[in-house]
Amino acid sequence: MGVSSMKTLKRRRRENKTDYLKRLKLLKSGSPRVVFRKTNKYIIAQYVTSKEAQDKTEIGVNSKHLIGYGWPKEFEGSLKSIPAAYLVGLLIGKKIIEKKLESPIADFGMLRALHKTKVYAFLKGLSDSGIKIKCKEETFPNEDRIKGKHMKKDFSKIFDEIKSKITKE
Repeated sequence: MGVSSMKTLKRRRRENKTDYLKRLKLLKSGSPRVVFRKTNKYIIAQYVTSKEAQDKTEIGVNSKHLIGYGWPKEFEGSLKSIPAAYLVGLLIGKKIIEKKLESPIADFGMLRALHKTKVYAFLKGLSDSGIKIKCKEETFPNEDRIKGKHMKKDFSKIFDEIKSKITKE
């Protein structure tokens, strides 16, 4: 079997950025998507609509936005933590409801959706904001982890302050 007979993968597939089968299923659903991505420093969430496979970002939220809600300087390295994922989900959920957009479906891209991780903390934040997302309750991280009691310093008081600022908006 020579090299010429092997199937050539698309560039984004080779770079492990796009799962085209999953993307096609999401596009065929016709629903808007809430896209969750994590980088080495931040968590990114976007509300995306697609028209003829052309994506348009309606709302974009980054965990950097949490600094404006009182995220402390000493915890700036934790802007990709479980509490940050929850708060980003809550924030984008509030913005979706505020703009009266339709309920989205979740798009995690190439991330593995393991139970009780940042992905599910993000989904819990979305559902707590009032967006209807089908998800089993036992997949969410427990309340102590969401509030950040497991971090180097107990983060729960700061977490509650930020959460109340987001919900009051």
